[in-house]
Amino acid sequence: MSEQVAPEFDARPPLGFQRTVDRALVHRTSVAEVFVTDSVRIGERRCLVGAQLPLTHGHYSDHLGVPARYDPMLLLEACRQAGIYGAHAVVGLPLGHSMIVSTFSIELDDVDATITGAEPGELVLDTTLSGNPTPRGRVRNAGVEQELYLGGRLAGRHELSLKVMRQSEIAALRDFQRGTVPPSTAAYQGFRGDDQVAPHLVGRVDPRNVVLAGLRRSPDAVTATVSPHFGNRALFDHEYDHLPAMVLAEAARQAALALVDDGTGVELVHWCVAGVTAVFERYAELDELLLAHATAHPGGAERKVNVKFTQGGEGVAEIGVRLVRTGGE
Repeated sequence: MSEQVAPEFDARPPLGFQRTVDRALVHRTSVAEVFVTDSVRIGERRCLVGAQLPLTHGHYSDHLGVPARYDPMLLLEACRQAGIYGAHAVVGLPLGHSMIVSTFSIELDDVDATITGAEPGELVLDTTLSGNPTPRGRVRNAGVEQELYLGGRLAGRHELSLKVMRQSEIAALRDFQRGTVPPSTAAYQGFRGDDQVAPHLVGRVDPRNVVLAGLRRSPDAVTATVSPHFGNRALFDHEYDHLPAMVLAEAARQAALALVDDGTGVELVHWCVAGVTAVFERYAELDELLLAHATAHPGGAERKVNVKFTQGGEGVAEIGVRLVRTGGE
């Protein structure tokens, strides 16, 4: 694979990686979960955003893969934060608005660029934001396109589409959809059930990072319930009235890994995620079991797994995971 190098961004000021931005501008509660460090505007709706990638993190560094790589879900979270930060700091969207994920796609064309080194990673996101205001000046549908550069190499690309809503609008929508007030994650502790998947079967070490329970296998499919640990602050940085998109993305990744494994977990050191594409149809409710059903296309060193999420027989989301076998050591 030929190495692609980051383009020269003229003589604009370099990005800083010394400190993180205001946590409110990336919709995080904990400073420890903020990865964005700086931005430089290079167009009306285009900016470079810097993010520091930690070498040790309780959730994103907990993997069995060899060699160690920056978690694609960490890259996805950094992209999400960069998009939110750009919407506030570049476009001028006022605080108090929520951004509801409709779709996203991340493709890592150069997975070797994600191998960790001796220093924390310095991720540069060339970010373009889109969204046309209504006659009243409101932006309701927004988009983010990003190129990801690690160590000066183009590692991949990310696209995100969002619905921008005020908190009062979300409350009205949730009341209309449910007819009742939804519960909060603050009301839940630990895991939902007691049939959690063993960590090594989904490429994990710490049981608190497992988000699947009741795993069932067939020759060409895997089915499980989504059961995250509600004390995992990487997934639940603040209170939610639903299971957020990143929990479903992690569930899809774990289901995909379980599908390509032989049931022992031994093979998982050789597989890494090279792409994730997601479409979200409705909220994943907290008070109803969420089922994940994974199927895969036949393949050798690359496997494409499709994971469908349902609640009460209705579709909630569909997430595709592209896995590549790197060989390991």
